[in-house]
Amino acid sequence: MEFTTEPFDLDEAPAHAVVAREVIQSAELDAVDVGPFGNTAEGGADQVLTAVDSLLRRALASGATRVSLQVNVIGEEIR
Repeated sequence: MEFTTEPFDLDEAPAHAVVAREVIQSAELDAVDVGPFGNTAEGGADQVLTAVDSLLRRALASGATRVSLQVNVIGEEIR
């Protein structure tokens, strides 16, 4: 999965970006990479979907006006 939250602030990470990163870093995922312009995470379908739910809810509640999200399925069937 890849995601970004908006609005951007180049001077300081906005609350919604901090919350989104905390959600992903504390999720039970296999790999997480956070950066100033995008974040990625890998894991099983259930773990990713649980993290996405929390990410969306908490980032929006913390002031995000937009969350761009891309989820790729590789070698695992979603049920």
